[in-house]
Parts: sequence; C-alpha cells; structure tokens
Amino acid sequence: MLLKRLNRERKIQAKKIDILCNDLVAAHRQFINKLNAISFKAAFYETIISITDINELLFRTATSIEQLFGRANAAFFLRQRNGFKLHLFESDRPISLGDKSLENCFSDELVENICNSNRVCSLEDMLTMGLEANPTVLNRLSAFTIPLGQFGTSEGFILIYRPADRKFTQADLDKICAVTDGLSAAIKSCRQPAG
Repeated sequence: MLLKRLNRERKIQAKKIDILCNDLVAAHRQFINKLNAISFKAAFYETIISITDINELLFRTATSIEQLFGRANAAFFLRQRNGFKLHLFESDRPISLGDKSLENCFSDELVENICNSNRVCSLEDMLTMGLEANPTVLNRLSAFTIPLGQFGTSEGFILIYRPADRKFTQADLDKICAVTDGLSAAIKSCRQPAG
C-alpha cells in the first residue's frame, strides 16, 4: 500500500516536472525568437541608413529578405496617384505560376483592397480579395503580403513568397513586420520631392 502511494506520488511529481520543463523550453524558444527579430531589425536598419533613392532602398530590402529566408521572392507594390507601381528585383531562382509569376496576378483592385486592409494577408485572404490564379499552383506556394503602413495609412505592401515546402512561420512574419514602420518612413522620405 505504501509502495503504491509512493509510486503514484512519484508519477504525479514527474508530470509536474515535465510540465515545468516544457514551459521553460517554450519560454526560452520565444525569447530566442524575439532576440532574432531584434537582431534582424538592427541589421536591416544598418543596411538602409542614409539611403535616399527608392530603388536602392527596395533593392537592399529585397536583399535582406533573401538573406533572411534563403529562396524567397519579394515584390513591392507602392501606391501611386493612379494605381500602383511594382518594384521587383529578380532573384536568381524566380518562382513561376505557369506562364507568369505571382506578382503579375495582382490587379489594381486587388492591390487597393490589400492596401486598404493594412494587415498581413495570407494567400486565402488574397483570393477572397480578388486574386485570380490557378488554385492548384497556389497550393505549391507559401505567400503573404506585409503592409507598409504607418499610423493607419498605407504606402503599399511587400509580397513575399516561396515554395510551400518551406512555409513562412509566424516568427518569420514577425521579423519582417518588425521593420515595416521604419521601412515605410524611409519609403515616404525617398518619395518626397527634394527641396
């Protein structure tokens, strides 16, 4: 009887220790993800400091995203008075959707809908907003739009995508979202006329 009670108490104690260890590991993992995001943010801002040319700014941003994610494409959709302007810096391995790439499937209306939402959008969100592309091809992609908004207004957004076998994680998106306020301010500054 005493031995049974001791075994039961030992099992209860072991479960409590397992729960505590799992909590510690999860907290440690979150802390590392936050440190990685801070590190990316600092390195990114160091890369774009003092740039006044919009193309150079977006090229360096695309390069930073490529370095962060490896094989990933980044396209920048910036609002203009009449529609939008697409800034694209071809990676050495572009991902195509048959005869065109994903960024070429974006209509003026879709771009405006995404800009107005001013939030991170998944492929499913983009489809409900008007993206017209072959769903079987889209299933082979992991893609998101990241808003370039500051204080409620949107300069546009970044489209990032890569093969679905390397899905973007929430930690990946958090790293990019951590730099968008500063990037938005830099874009706005580059687009303002000198003088």
